[in-house]
Amino acid sequence: MEEFHGSCTENRSEFQRDYDRLVFSAPFRRLQNKTQIFPLPGSIFVHNRLTHSLEVSCVGRSLGNDVARKLLEKKPKLQETYLAEIGSIVSAACLAHDMGNPPFGHSGEKAISSYFSEGNGLKLKGMLLPEEWEDLIHFEGNANAFRLLTHQFEGRRKGGFAITYTTLASIVKYPFSSQEAGKRCKFGFFVSEKESFHRIADELGLLPLNNEKTAYARHPLVYLVEAADDICYQIMDIEDAYKLKIITSRETKELLLSYFEENKRERFLKTFNIVQDENEQIAYLRSSVIGLLIGECTRVFTENEEKILRGEFEGTLIKQVENRAATAYKNCSELSKKRIYCYKDVLDIELAGFRVITTLLDLMIQAVMEPEKAYSKLLMDRISDQYQTRAATLYEKIQAVLDYVSGMTDVYALDLYRKINGNSLPAV
Repeated sequence: MEEFHGSCTENRSEFQRDYDRLVFSAPFRRLQNKTQIFPLPGSIFVHNRLTHSLEVSCVGRSLGNDVARKLLEKKPKLQETYLAEIGSIVSAACLAHDMGNPPFGHSGEKAISSYFSEGNGLKLKGMLLPEEWEDLIHFEGNANAFRLLTHQFEGRRKGGFAITYTTLASIVKYPFSSQEAGKRCKFGFFVSEKESFHRIADELGLLPLNNEKTAYARHPLVYLVEAADDICYQIMDIEDAYKLKIITSRETKELLLSYFEENKRERFLKTFNIVQDENEQIAYLRSSVIGLLIGECTRVFTENEEKILRGEFEGTLIKQVENRAATAYKNCSELSKKRIYCYKDVLDIELAGFRVITTLLDLMIQAVMEPEKAYSKLLMDRISDQYQTRAATLYEKIQAVLDYVSGMTDVYALDLYRKINGNSLPAV
């Protein structure tokens, strides 16, 4: 990893360059063809990973700028520091927060973990170190994003994306190794990236939570990245569900209006007498709710600044917003679990994703373990040279397969699945 410094004529800060570098990268572009929650759009456009990441980045920039302004009001002596760059850092980290997620939404992560914990991959357990095995059975998109951004793939430059340490640390929502996953459920870096994360943590002064340095306190800006994601996915999933007619316009309006006091609701209803298009009404409500939650999360962060810096703040910002907003957010969350995430088309994507991913893993892991076989040679020739399938250890070979599969779009994974199963052939 390297910290890149601009020349004296560079008109962007290092953190702004992080943002630009991510936007122009191939893994970021591929997010346009990865499922967020609902199947990729037909006649009705709903969010994919790309549009979600862009919206999270916008909200993150607002959160970062608002927090920076509040902190500078409290401590004007910090004017000459990097506080003014918080918005740039958070917006860049938000862009990258989902880049490590495999195809087919969150079910892709489950499919990979399940392949090793209860599928054909279980036979590999005795061939791997305990910590390597933990990485696989708890496969985590957040840890994979950190790997994608820092790992030197074959033929690529040292330092991966050459992103600044601060932006990288702001992406890691779970700064723990997979050895902690049993206690904490999620983790932020694989064994292969442990030293990289330790170097970042030491440089930035992250607080270790144990002597083994398998767990750290979060970087403070992680809370803003997480809040931006929490705000967007919850509110935008509700709007997508309305567009797909899973919930009615009346239900949608009631959910969004419940964030506001009575006098504010009356002003919305008066506006609706002028703006009668229901899509516009709901878009207006949605943007107002997002604005309210940005304000609330900014307040929670600045009021708890000292706790956050000491690594003592518990939970998320969104869970400590004021009572009315907290109740409304909880109601949106409960409706999403009951009506949206169990929706037939969403479940169909998860079922298909499981089959596609486990089949690809089965064939490719067998190929890297037995490269001398004829079918293995054909399949490995299909994989880009940047993935180190001929690595020295079994763990590294498996990681190369996971790098390849997790980087696929939904459409590419499905197309490859059909071809290697003989269900479709290239056009002649």
